[in-house]
Amino acid sequence: MSQSLTDFSELTRSVQESAVHLEMRDTYGVESEGFAAWKQGRRLDPEDRASWWRPWLDLVQEVTAKGVVSRRARIVSEPVSDYIAFEHSGTFTNVAAGEQIRWLPRRNASDLALPGNDFLLFDGRLVQFNLFDGVGRWVHTDQTEDPAAVELCASAFEAVWERAILHENAV
Repeated sequence: MSQSLTDFSELTRSVQESAVHLEMRDTYGVESEGFAAWKQGRRLDPEDRASWWRPWLDLVQEVTAKGVVSRRARIVSEPVSDYIAFEHSGTFTNVAAGEQIRWLPRRNASDLALPGNDFLLFDGRLVQFNLFDGVGRWVHTDQTEDPAAVELCASAFEAVWERAILHENAV
């Protein structure tokens, strides 16, 4: 099932307890203006919150303010791609919005059972798989409440989270 940004925002706002997000790609949508600016030396200013990625960070801040635990783990190759370096440099904005972030070097994930696609798991009951093409462009999402898929994603996320490095300690 494909989903619009509005539907995604509504889904995110409906979360009561937890939202976890596992990212496993080394590149996403590399044609973005933000990535191009970063490659030319532009960096986000921690003091200029208005310049950060909106409306996503506003949404994260909204849901975490009501007590939702929001965690994101990223499995990354080493040395990291330019895109992952770009993501890392701007992740302080996610942390400031209330999201907990950890990074796991891919070499430390070889023995983990992982789903084939990035996903979000909402309240431990609904999985949204994010599907991308070969160059990292978002294609669509699939959602399921299938107990086997939910269990796979929940256990995969927790295994990654346990091994991963806190954003503050990742380089």
